[in-house]
Amino acid sequence: MTATSFPPRARHTKIIATLGPASSSPAAIRQLHDAGADVFRLNFSHGTHGEHQERLHAIRALEQEAGRPIAVLLDLQGPKLRIGAFADERVVLERGHRIRLDLDPAPGNAERVSLPHPEIFAALQPGHQLLIDDGRARFAVVSCGDDFAVIEAQSNCVLSNRKGVNVPDAVLPLSPLTEKDRRDLAFGLALGVDWIALSFVQRAEDVQELMAIVGTRAGIVAKLEKPSAIEDLERIVDSADAIMVARGDLGVEMPPELVPGLQKKIVATCRRHGKPVIVATQMLESMVSAPTPTRAEASDVATAVYDGVDAVMLSAESASGAYPVEAVSIMGRIIGSAEIDGKASTRMADYWPTRKDEPADAICAAIHTMARVLPIAATITYTSSGATTLRVAHQRPQTPILSLTPNLAVARRLALIWGVHSVCTEDARSVEEMVGQAEEVALREGFRQAGKPLVVVAGTPFGVSGSTNLLRVIWPEREAAKAGEDMACRPRDPYFNTIADCH
Repeated sequence: MTATSFPPRARHTKIIATLGPASSSPAAIRQLHDAGADVFRLNFSHGTHGEHQERLHAIRALEQEAGRPIAVLLDLQGPKLRIGAFADERVVLERGHRIRLDLDPAPGNAERVSLPHPEIFAALQPGHQLLIDDGRARFAVVSCGDDFAVIEAQSNCVLSNRKGVNVPDAVLPLSPLTEKDRRDLAFGLALGVDWIALSFVQRAEDVQELMAIVGTRAGIVAKLEKPSAIEDLERIVDSADAIMVARGDLGVEMPPELVPGLQKKIVATCRRHGKPVIVATQMLESMVSAPTPTRAEASDVATAVYDGVDAVMLSAESASGAYPVEAVSIMGRIIGSAEIDGKASTRMADYWPTRKDEPADAICAAIHTMARVLPIAATITYTSSGATTLRVAHQRPQTPILSLTPNLAVARRLALIWGVHSVCTEDARSVEEMVGQAEEVALREGFRQAGKPLVVVAGTPFGVSGSTNLLRVIWPEREAAKAGEDMACRPRDPYFNTIADCH
């Protein structure tokens, strides 16, 4: 990857932009990146393999040009449960009307219609809710069997051909990976995507099923959009590499008044586990057709920032909306404004990750204290697997995080993480080389500030994953000379001062 003169982002929270018809050309992708997009989402619910391949190639070309690792998120479609077709295309039902669902593929009417999903019948029980057309039509199950269900309309509604079905009260005996998903997954992994988002997660075993296929080739994002996932939240967060709060589908299957509280619960759980978390869906929905968001939408984005999420996501706003670049740009401005709010760091500190009795966690926690004593310009992390950088980022330090790794795949994956400016560089082989390289990259990437030291976190022996045990403060040589003999602990090497070295 070429050296870059591209300035670091002046914010910590990352922006994920979905690509689609409004944003698929190389020029459009470049505009989104320049406006502030850190991660690009390829939504495999839409588009062909050829279209997604062209988008990814454009992203990689942009990455070479900008010299900055860019993450690509492949979002799998997941199972789509739908009713069949009607003889007259639609039926109008009044509240209290009962209609039968069955496996018969014949065109339906006001008395019956096909539901070609025996796994739904296997899970239904009388009294369960059944939602059709994104919850616009709500029904209660009156009676059911292995191949049928009689449901009663809870309000006046219209049913039309092949509308989607949600079953919020049951865990369906269904894998989250359809045959289409498996083909899409193989295609995406061959292309080299960095993250895989798994839809229709009901339990931790769903995440583990995907992880067994993917291995270490990509990170796994579990999308939380079903009530059963909330019931198994702790295990799902523990199993996944990252979590997405998919509020659209979650708001269909659960009462809307519960979604804000659930969002905070999920974010707090992820923060406690030290797992990256994304808030998604309808964040700037009005910008699909308007050049500016509503004030409520701006507040929604800011609330996620205050809670310390790693990223916020644009869907239709950037994929098919009339103002994709403007949506990314104003989302960046909202994030920046929220992050400089004095209350942001206080609210963020409400969620602390669980710490283990290990040098790595002690070192990362110490960075907060050091930032109150020293005017630190940036925290520099050396990492092979990404673990060191993740540990530092999960503490939400108020300094930028400059992550150095010899692994391009790791550098790309870290582009999703809060506060991380990721750089792919050669691994250091000694402390002296580490110090020189850290100063050089910090200067090149725009993180050096006159009179301000750099904190370096690394592991020795170098190149070994999971060995974070070294914390250094680097002062530029000219600053060390100015400090003179009255320095509390003058180093023998004029480039750095040892603060901690835990073995």
